[in-house]
Amino acid sequence: MSDRDLTKSYSRSQFVAKLRRLADAIESEQAFTIQVAGERLRIPASAEFNIEHERSGGQQELEFQLLWASSDA
Repeated sequence: MSDRDLTKSYSRSQFVAKLRRLADAIESEQAFTIQVAGERLRIPASAEFNIEHERSGGQQELEFQLLWASSDA
């Protein structure tokens, strides 16, 4: 599997729908599947979660991150 680092933009309604499905999966301790830029990802229920905040040059960024080993998916 090759390295990948991309950002995909979504409309407000698409973003809300994805967050809602993710929250439901986390709450029910189930795996979550999402497609990003043509690649289907399966995030296992055992994934770790963190929130990252960055501030630089008058801009701020907030990232909700899910971390898992490739072998867990």
